[in-house]
Amino acid sequence: MPQLAIKEPHTPDELVGTLRAIREHLGMEVAYVSEFVGERSVLRAVDAPGFEAVAQTGASFSLDDVYCRHILAGRLPELMADTGEYELARQMPITSALPIGAHISVPVNGPDGTALGMFCCLSTRPDHSLNERDVEVMRVFAEMAGKPLAEAIAERQLRDYARSRIENILAGDGLTIVYQPIWTLSGRTVRGFEALSRFAAEPYRSPDKWFAEAFDIGMGVDLEIEAIRRALTALNHLPAAIYVSVNASPETVLSGRLPELFSARRYCPQRILLEITEHAEVEDYEAFAKALAPLRKAGVRLAIDDAGAGYSGLQHIVKLAPDKIKLDMSLTSGIDTDAARRALASALVFFARETGCAIVAEGVETEEELMTLRLLGVSYGQGFGLGRPMALPQALELVRAPLRVSPGARA
Repeated sequence: MPQLAIKEPHTPDELVGTLRAIREHLGMEVAYVSEFVGERSVLRAVDAPGFEAVAQTGASFSLDDVYCRHILAGRLPELMADTGEYELARQMPITSALPIGAHISVPVNGPDGTALGMFCCLSTRPDHSLNERDVEVMRVFAEMAGKPLAEAIAERQLRDYARSRIENILAGDGLTIVYQPIWTLSGRTVRGFEALSRFAAEPYRSPDKWFAEAFDIGMGVDLEIEAIRRALTALNHLPAAIYVSVNASPETVLSGRLPELFSARRYCPQRILLEITEHAEVEDYEAFAKALAPLRKAGVRLAIDDAGAGYSGLQHIVKLAPDKIKLDMSLTSGIDTDAARRALASALVFFARETGCAIVAEGVETEEELMTLRLLGVSYGQGFGLGRPMALPQALELVRAPLRVSPGARA
């Protein structure tokens, strides 16, 4: 038999290619790598031409129905040139069902020696030419496959853990909403609040990391919808002149779930400001505008968040015609001493006047910044210098104070 050169596979295609090379080298018909998941053996990579109906990636079998557990326990050998010579194998339904005439199987171990799965080759007929050297070939490959399989299992476990964390947040009280006031810069009155998410669950980290993780595992829209749902309940308590601003990614807008959410409790649409972050990429503006159309027709206002932080924000502004443009805090910070920041802000103020939208400055922290923004023609602002995010009871106290609410609160 010619020498077989085995190279360590680094991609799924390379893994299947190596399986094929070994299967053909041994003259066998099926080769696969499996992973133990609970009480089942799940096929992770398969080369089985003609046997796709029973051996395909993702197929799973009870460990009671396959040889794996018996081989690991020593009740069956790793090499069976003829399964008919072993009473336990003859008694197992899978032997006659496939049928399995010859079988080689070795464990795929993790770094700590734990069996993560098996590397198996089989034929429908006995083959007495198979020997221990063939088993050694299998062991060499199984050792190579152990590292990527262990990495894949670890990654999957992390994703499962992340999914569990997000599911617990959605079902419990790990997500709370705080409200940062948005002020008129001229009269220093509260016009609205931006709803911001806070997470009490472990690991303790910033909200953007929670949302990023949720999107990584396909639950980002669910988490944003839940945050918006909780945020909008404030409209039932705040004065009718106050609006609430909520954040949504393009994925959430395109999901089509917002119209039902906004109308579910008969909220006044004019009291809702929908913020689209500048950092979020919109691949198809026509489809995005179509998804926004029923919301805007109902009266929901649109804002582009973090304007000035990058090129995509200008794209959003030009193509979506927002009702509000929110200046990013990187543009607001130090604007009183930086001519370049003032020039860019002035350009956006001019654009807003020409197109009939309003400017909200984020991250206002000093009186000097506030006065400069007022002189530039910026109408609204928010930031630690004006008011930190607060729980709803504190927000209610703020708007009940004399001269704190601006009349006619159209978002």
